[in-house]
Amino acid sequence: MELSIIIVNWNSLAYLRACLASIFRQVQGISFEVIVVDNASPDDIDCLKQEFPEVVTIKSLVNLGFAGANNLGFKRSTGSYVLFLNPDTEIVGNAVPSMLARANALPDAGVIGCKLLNTDGSVQTSSIQKFPTIPNQMIDFEYLRLRWPHCSLWDIGPLFSKSDKPVPVEIISGACMLLKREVFERAGMFTEDYFMYAEDWDLCYKVAKLGFTNYYLGNLEVLHHGGQSSNQVNVSHWSVIMRFKAVQKFCAKRQGPVYAWFFRAGMGTIALGRLVVLSFSKLLRSDDSRKQAVKYASSKWFAVLKWSCGLDGGRLRSATKR
Repeated sequence: MELSIIIVNWNSLAYLRACLASIFRQVQGISFEVIVVDNASPDDIDCLKQEFPEVVTIKSLVNLGFAGANNLGFKRSTGSYVLFLNPDTEIVGNAVPSMLARANALPDAGVIGCKLLNTDGSVQTSSIQKFPTIPNQMIDFEYLRLRWPHCSLWDIGPLFSKSDKPVPVEIISGACMLLKREVFERAGMFTEDYFMYAEDWDLCYKVAKLGFTNYYLGNLEVLHHGGQSSNQVNVSHWSVIMRFKAVQKFCAKRQGPVYAWFFRAGMGTIALGRLVVLSFSKLLRSDDSRKQAVKYASSKWFAVLKWSCGLDGGRLRSATKR
């Protein structure tokens, strides 16, 4: 078996069905298996058996998180390479066979990734990232990344290059990451201390520490429907706080507890500044959509401020997706 494709599902049956259809439609010329791990979601994935009888399904009775569920799927896999794929993705063209061919041709290949596209066809700037630091997290704004893509703080210039050459990068998005089986095992698989977010950063870090190079392939594309930020108002910000907690944990593991403390304090400072600016925005005349956007942003940054002060209390409830 050349390739094992592992997909973790949680309440994403419609996306998952489209993802599987794209795999069996687009992945040609290689031997592969598909393993779906259901993370104790309300979905009845048994219905997939009629449409995709080749798929191996594993039902976890508890939510193991992204890392734990992917590790469970890996233990059931047999491929020489493994592709970790989000259920809300769709393969475009020959992306998967080409990723596999490039991986085979690169002796120092660690994690391999490609260009992720939003549903509207725009590029997801999270396709590649730099390892988190206090500076690049404090000014982590989409406008700045798009305005100055070659800035060393995030260095996403390769996303907008037409080159078909593999580009060494620090982080490949966990929505679509391919690597050799033995490399994943040597890295210790996904670190299960992370329940949500940062698992991909941590894996890329461990793989790089082993002496391998993580590569981005900009001429290959995968749709990632769930990768855009939500613009809804009146949703909780549990996932936002989970992301910040994951960054803090990554900083603590890789750069020490003092650095992690300064990261948390820095994000609190940013949140306070944003709230001051947003409070002035409320005084300006604007249409309803603008008011709703300001309301959403204010509630988000207030939640971040509470977290930075240790006042979130773990009571936030999730209403957003990865």
